[in-house]
Amino acid sequence: MKQRVLFLCTGNSARSQMAEGLLRHLAGDRYDVFSAGTHPVGLNPGAVEAMQDIGIDISKHRSKHMNEFTDRAFEYVITVCDRAKDSCPRWPHAATLIHWSFEDPAAVTGTADERRHAFRTVRDQIKQQIELFITAR
Repeated sequence: MKQRVLFLCTGNSARSQMAEGLLRHLAGDRYDVFSAGTHPVGLNPGAVEAMQDIGIDISKHRSKHMNEFTDRAFEYVITVCDRAKDSCPRWPHAATLIHWSFEDPAAVTGTADERRHAFRTVRDQIKQQIELFITAR
């Protein structure tokens, strides 16, 4: 039986969406993967583009509120931003709570290339953390 993982972020627009797509791509045979936000704002096109760059399509994802999942059991609930961690320090029905802190690429201002670079950098950081997560389990 697959273990259930929920990635939480504030807007469920970039970091948690990329984490969901990456874990599903790298180990979807072992995990049922979901993502949600404390204040969902819609899927960020920069996240979609950064994931497409490595051959993962998250364009059909949608932002979801964490309340959609509060009655579900998860082996792992992983917050990927500090604000989400502060908003939900405890999660009902979670066996293990984990916190990974990543900068918000959606908050980066500047040129299109600078914004693209921010999304790619955070994507790669999340990928590295997920690879460690998979290896440790």
